[in-house]
Amino acid sequence: MRESPDFSGRLALVTGGASGIGRATCLLLARRGARVGIVDVDREGGEAAASEIAAESGAAVFLAADVSRTEACERVVEEVERELGSIDVLVNAAGVIHRGSVLETSDEDWERLMAVNVGAAFRMARVVLPGMIGRGRGAIVNVASGWGLVGGPRAAAYCASKGAVVQLTRALAIDHGPDGVRVTCVCPGDIDTPMLRQEARELGEDEVAFLAEAANRPLGRVGHPEEVAEAIAWLAGDAASFVTGTCLVVDGGGLA
Repeated sequence: MRESPDFSGRLALVTGGASGIGRATCLLLARRGARVGIVDVDREGGEAAASEIAAESGAAVFLAADVSRTEACERVVEEVERELGSIDVLVNAAGVIHRGSVLETSDEDWERLMAVNVGAAFRMARVVLPGMIGRGRGAIVNVASGWGLVGGPRAAAYCASKGAVVQLTRALAIDHGPDGVRVTCVCPGDIDTPMLRQEARELGEDEVAFLAEAANRPLGRVGHPEEVAEAIAWLAGDAASFVTGTCLVVDGGGLA
């Protein structure tokens, strides 16, 4: 059943749309009337998300791309606009994680996290902004993390990358508010996604015990991707028309 068409007639481009928060965001925006461009390196997951949207009578296209590369970002935007029209909403949800202190983090680990978590958001914004500025409107929502606002153990590169996303969001909002473009970010806490379970494996911990420990917050559980997607949709929509440069924490009270 389709939800109220808050995004009817609009095109949303979502990176990292094959799984987790990105996938949940694609499905939610489509149910609310958006045409959706799904971008990910995971072809199988991305095509499955596009097929699910199509089965619900929505419009979606999947594009396989590594958005840490400038040429890939340019190709993605060109192709999705040729297929679906002008981009009204950009959601930068592509992300990777590495758990380790500075001493446990290689140059390759550091560069990969910076390239995907920060570089992809920077490059996608740079490619999409001219069109939004030309139309005098647009919304960009970046997916940061609670660990972009506070530190965390054995996550030096991840914390640094997500802190950079927070500051990139603020700088973009200042520069492009006068152009009619709003830029915000969400800072999720522990959300039950494949990435969270990957963390458990990377740390050598039992998944069940890891998730139980992650639930130690005022609401007493980890979050669901759909709950973060709702926050993203609100930030991207007309209800948040006077909201820009802000970071919305969605973590069940963990930072409190």
